Amino acid sequence: MKLLIYILLFLSISGSIIAQELNQTIIDERSGQKILISYCDRNAFRDTSFAWWFNSEQDLYEVDSAITECSWDKLKDTQITIVMGTWCSDSRREVPRFYKILDYLDYPSEKITLINVDRNKVGLADEVKDLQIEFVPTFIIYSNEDELGRIIETPMETLERDLCEILKKVKGN
Repeated sequence: MKLLIYILLFLSISGSIIAQELNQTIIDERSGQKILISYCDRNAFRDTSFAWWFNSEQDLYEVDSAITECSWDKLKDTQITIVMGTWCSDSRREVPRFYKILDYLDYPSEKITLINVDRNKVGLADEVKDLQIEFVPTFIIYSNEDELGRIIETPMETLERDLCEILKKVKGN
C-alpha cells in the first residue's frame, strides 16, 4: 500500500514539474512585453497577452477551398513542429491560421510540437539548435522522423496548398 502511495505521489509531482515547463514567458528586451519561450502548447494562447491576436486571427481566417483537393489521409502519418515568436507579426498571422486548418482536419494536438523563440531565434535551451531556423514562423512536417518539407515565414501560395504539396512526399497510401 505504501508503495502505491509513493508511486502516486511521484507521478503527481513529476506531472506538475512537466506542466510547469510548458508555456513559459520572458520579457522581450526590445518591446518590454511578455513573450512565450521554449516548449508550449496551444493553451499558452489563452493568456490575455496572446489571446487577443491569436483568437482574432483565427476567427477571421477562412480555410481555403483548396483543402478539398488534397489527400489529407496522409496527414495522419505526420508530425509537425512549429517554431514561432510571439513578438513576430508573421507568427501572429500564420500560426493561428495553421491551427485553424489543423482543427478543420481533426489533426491530433499531441502530434504538434510548438516551440517559441526570442528575437535571436533561440529558446531557453537548445530546443531549436539542430532545426536551422532563420525565419519565423517555420512549420516543419515530418514523416517517421524524416523531414518532408517546411513552410517558412509566409506560404508560397496558401498554407493549405503548401501543406498539400508537402504531403505528396508521404510514402504509402
